[in-house]
Amino acid sequence: MKIAVYCSSRQDLPDEYTSVAHAVGRWIGEGGHSLVYGGVNAGMMHTVAQAAHDAGAHITGIVPACFAYRADTLVDELLECNNLSDRKAMMIDRADVFVVLPGGLGTIDEWLSTLSQLVVNSDARRKIVVANIGGLFDSLVSQIAMLAASPLARSEMLQMSLIATSETETITLLNWCANAE
Repeated sequence: MKIAVYCSSRQDLPDEYTSVAHAVGRWIGEGGHSLVYGGVNAGMMHTVAQAAHDAGAHITGIVPACFAYRADTLVDELLECNNLSDRKAMMIDRADVFVVLPGGLGTIDEWLSTLSQLVVNSDARRKIVVANIGGLFDSLVSQIAMLAASPLARSEMLQMSLIATSETETITLLNWCANAE
C-alpha cells in the first residue's frame, strides 16, 4: 500500500507531534508499505521519512522545484514538480491511503484538497487518517461535520476522513485501512 503523509516541516516541535510521525513512519516500513511525502529534509517530514527508511520502506519524495535544494537524501525516488498544487496532485495520484499529521496551513490545504478530490471522484475506497493530536484539528473537524450535515455539501465528506485522537488510534486506523484493502 502507498501511504501519502501530510505534515509540518517546522523544526523543534513538541514530542506529542513528532512521536506520532515516528510511529506512522515505522508502521509504514514494518508493514511493507511505501511512503509518499513532500520530500524535504525538515521537521516532521524528515521524522516520518527517517522512521520509514529505518524500517525498510520505499520512499517517494515529491518536491517543488523551488524547494529542490531541501530534498531529503533518504528518498528512493525523488520527483520534482512545478509548485505546491502539482505536488498535491502527484501525491493524490500515487497514494492508496492518506495520513494527516499535525501541521499548519499547508497540511490543512493538503487534507482538504485530498478530501475534495475523493468526494468529487466518488472515491470512497481511499481514506484519510487524521491524527488530531491534542485537539489540533477539532474546529476543522466540526466545520466539516457541519458542512456534511448541511444541504451545501455531500454527507459522505466526513466518512472519508477517519479521525484519531492519539498515536495509538492513528495506528489502529491505519491497520484497519490496510486490512480493508
